[in-house]
Order: sequence, then structure tokens, then C-alpha cells
Amino acid sequence: MKKILIIHTGGTISMLENKETGEIRPVKEHPLSNISKHFTDSLIIDEQVLFDLPSPQITPQHMLKLANEIEKLIPSYDGFIVTHGTDTLEETAYFLDLVLKTNKPVILTGAMRSSNEIGSDALHNLLSSIRVASEGEAREKGVLVVMNDEIHLAENVTKTSTSNVATFQSPQFGPIGILTKEKIIFHRTRLSHTTFKINNMSNDDVILLKAYSGMNEQLFKAVHKSNPRGIVIEALGQGNLPKDTVQALKEIIQDRIPVVLVSRCFKGNVQPAYGYDGGGKQLNELGIIFADGLTGPKARIKLIIALEMSKDVELIKKMFIT
Repeated sequence: MKKILIIHTGGTISMLENKETGEIRPVKEHPLSNISKHFTDSLIIDEQVLFDLPSPQITPQHMLKLANEIEKLIPSYDGFIVTHGTDTLEETAYFLDLVLKTNKPVILTGAMRSSNEIGSDALHNLLSSIRVASEGEAREKGVLVVMNDEIHLAENVTKTSTSNVATFQSPQFGPIGILTKEKIIFHRTRLSHTTFKINNMSNDDVILLKAYSGMNEQLFKAVHKSNPRGIVIEALGQGNLPKDTVQALKEIIQDRIPVVLVSRCFKGNVQPAYGYDGGGKQLNELGIIFADGLTGPKARIKLIIALEMSKDVELIKKMFIT
């Protein structure tokens, strides 16, 4: 007999629509509590409410508290499900993926439509997540996101639409698996997975910036003046920036503030290919850390975790290539 724990943290999946005003708001009792009635007696499902927050209010401190709660309960359960708001679900999923050391399934899910809206995906996504969490083949795959009959790796998945129920996609590689009414089918497995142990979250002051045509040093100077712990840049193309940003970046790097570079494109990897001023080759030579395959928000999560482990830029760089 398998035991699954559902940890509720809030979000649309925990809310209801006011039929008079159309407003979607939290309610006192989770609308999907007592979910075990949908399954046979061979599955024990426990529930707890850890937070009741819209996901824009979830911080890395909340993510660490969630990770610690799961870590504490790993010996007692065969799998875990976290219900979460969709706006920052991918960041929490990736945080957990980086810090949790377990071969047991950990699933994040949510809803784009609250439980009493027409066409709600809330109950279906939660039931699907329970099926995956109790599936033996879901082990050893890190943290997974289950939405809309698809199974995604935490490191690959991103929210692609503001309101579509099929919003969660993995643009680079596609889902790792799918659900049908009768089966759970994994198309591929995960070849490697590195986790990092952190005990607390002292400071999450890492800035995320997005490059644009005509960008100059002004924004970087302002950010530098605020003395952040680190900076993540969503650069252009394969990892390039306008030339007028370079001098300000040199000054930031000279102050031993780690700068991580990803692309603002949702497919492809950054690489030091171009040799012009502001090109990837020059940025790489400056000491900017190139992070392959991550979105800006996820690179920020990883840099926050890296900075809890070390302030040494070279060590941090090694963490980004593992």
C-alpha cells in the first residue's frame, strides 16, 4: 500500500470564482480536500496546508521551507504532490529539483481555472498528479510538473500562456511523459541530476534583467549601485549584448558580483560565438557565467542557491556547468 502526501500552498487550484463578480479568490477550506474518495483503498492519501498564498507572493524563503518539510517527511511517504499557483510554479519546482535529494516522486501541479469555473482543470490535474506520484517509473526523475495530461521535468518546463489550460510546455525538449486514461507513458528518462544542500536562505537579492535593442550602461550602473549579490541577464540571441553595456559589466565583475547569462530566446543554448564588442566571446572573457538551457527566472533560482553555498565566483561557475 502506497502513501502519498499532498502539500497545499495556495494558488488558483485552491480558489473559487465568485459567480456574481467573476472574481477569483481564496476560500477557507481547500475545494479539493478529501481527494482520496476518488481512489481505491490501496492508496493512502494525506493532506496538509503549508501556505495559502497566490504564487506571486511565494518567495525563495517559502520554497526552502517547503523543501525542508518534504525532506523531513521523505521516510514516511512514497511520493509527494505540491499544489501551487501557476505564476511561479516553475520556479518552485526548479528550486525543489535543485535541493531535494530523493529518488521518490515529487510532483507540482496547479490549475488555470478554479474548481467551480466551467472547464476547470483543477481536479483533473490533481488526480493526474496522484497517479504519477504513485507510479514506480516516476522515481529517479527529479521533480516533475504534471499539468494537462503531460509530465514535464522541472528544469525544462515554463508557463507559455496567461490563461490557456495547456500553458505549461517544455519548448526545448518537450514533455518527458504523458497520461492517458489507462496508462502513464514516459518517453525518455533523465541522464543526470545534481542537487545542492542549503540550510537557510540568508538573502535572495539577485537581480534579473532582460536585454533589449539600444540597451546601455544606465540600468547596469543603477543595479550595481544597489550592491546586489548577483545578476542574471536574459541576453540577445546566442548570448550577446549591446556594446554600450560592456564597461558597466566590467565594473560589476571587478567587484566580484557574479553575472549569469542566459538567452531571452526560449529555445537553444548560449555560447561564446560572436567576437564583436558585446558579443558572447567578449562577455565570456570578462568572466560572465554562461548558463545553458535555463530561463532567466530559473537561472536566478540557481544563482540564489549557489550564493548560499559559496561567494567564490569560480565555484559558482562550476555549479552552473554540472
